Amino acid sequence: MSQSTFCGRLALTLTALLTLTLTAVPAFAESVDPVPVSSAVRGAIDTGDTAWMLTSAAFVMLMVPGLALFYAGMVRRKNVLGTMMHSFAALGIVGVEWVVVGYALAFGASRGHVIGWDTNLLFLKGVTPDLLHAGTHVPELAFIMFQGMFAIITPALIAGAFAERVKFGAYALFILLWSLFIYNPLAHWVWGGGWLGVGDGNIGAIDFAGGTVVHIAAGASALVMALYLGKRIGFPQNVLQPNSLVLTLFGAGLLWFGWFGFNGGSAVGISNPNFGSAALAFSNTQIAAAAGGLAWLLAEWRKHGRPSSLGFASGIVAGLVAITPASGYVPPWAAIIIGAAAGYVCFRSVMLKSKFGYDDSLDAFGVHGVGGFLGALLTGVFCSTALNPAGANGGMPQFWKQLLAASTAFTFSAIGTLVLVWIVDRAIGFRISRTDEIEGIDAGIHGEQGWMLEQMPTPSVGMPGSQTVEAEVPARKRTQVPMH
Repeated sequence: MSQSTFCGRLALTLTALLTLTLTAVPAFAESVDPVPVSSAVRGAIDTGDTAWMLTSAAFVMLMVPGLALFYAGMVRRKNVLGTMMHSFAALGIVGVEWVVVGYALAFGASRGHVIGWDTNLLFLKGVTPDLLHAGTHVPELAFIMFQGMFAIITPALIAGAFAERVKFGAYALFILLWSLFIYNPLAHWVWGGGWLGVGDGNIGAIDFAGGTVVHIAAGASALVMALYLGKRIGFPQNVLQPNSLVLTLFGAGLLWFGWFGFNGGSAVGISNPNFGSAALAFSNTQIAAAAGGLAWLLAEWRKHGRPSSLGFASGIVAGLVAITPASGYVPPWAAIIIGAAAGYVCFRSVMLKSKFGYDDSLDAFGVHGVGGFLGALLTGVFCSTALNPAGANGGMPQFWKQLLAASTAFTFSAIGTLVLVWIVDRAIGFRISRTDEIEGIDAGIHGEQGWMLEQMPTPSVGMPGSQTVEAEVPARKRTQVPMH
């Protein structure tokens, strides 16, 4: 298929999809009595709460470049830019989708506890700066932008499962469809007044910052994608070495930093009785990340006889993933248990990849899917209304609610992803050609090169550690000068 034909089909597909969304959903909405959930109101803006929300939104946005670096360091040199593009492209694609229709579907007035809808939220045309998010003193626009960052990073997480082997156009179309038909409904079910969340007639599962909506959904989808698309050429017979673990560690640090906003910002203010305490979520985030990194490091050290930078970085992320649903509901001592459990369990789950033979390139399922599921369950064990009146008390009743919500999110995301990847694959093909995969997606797909080290000039003097260096003297009289 030529580039122009592909672009034409993609444009027609996107146009048809947008038209269907803007016509079919309102028709459905008219047939169901609306249940107001996050209808904005006018009132006094709290400058402290608002400043924290805007800062938190910026923190979460920074997690996207952090994820790009985290993933890019683990792939081969020929795929660095293409891997980073998967994260950065989500900023554009999902960033626009969220404003056009995504927020309306996720947080609009609930229709039968299944989907949200409010025509005033299309293109945010009815949202003005003086409107406050319900139950807060924070502008609705600040809440929209904060939640939009969650919508952006979630499909980008999935890309870790199929790194180094997919077409960029297919990926772009997939994350648009995935955001529309999987992320938005799931966000509504848990946070927008839907049937899995808290409220009259709902299941009553709690998820403070996205363990179910973000990590379980992304992890389940990652597993399906890895199985559907198959292994990279040469896997697992050949060792596919990462190009720069320095990038991965730097990315992990940015993710850790951004996660303070990811979890802390979910309090929708500094301390809100309708949502929770930012200080508690912030503290638990730090504690669980540290415990997760140590647990993975120790488990790896014991099994392989050496600690690795990649292991510590992976453990940090595992701890962050697991504490996400619990961060605003559990005491700090429980964060140690949750983080350490995630570090060890996710390490063991990643080890199973070689046993079962599937190629989850960057362990998106092993860390986000497994860690998110574990965190959702442990939330039901350690949560307490003494810490957050908007939450629940831990015990078997809440544990079963968490299990039901986590299982539903996993199943819905997995089946939905299988349908979407099949549609995209049939329409335009998902996997790159063998030639492009061998050459690398940087050159084969994007016509660019991430690392151009072979074009660097040879140093005119010896580098530290060299035995000798040639002094700059006339060619007829060169001498060898020893290094000191």
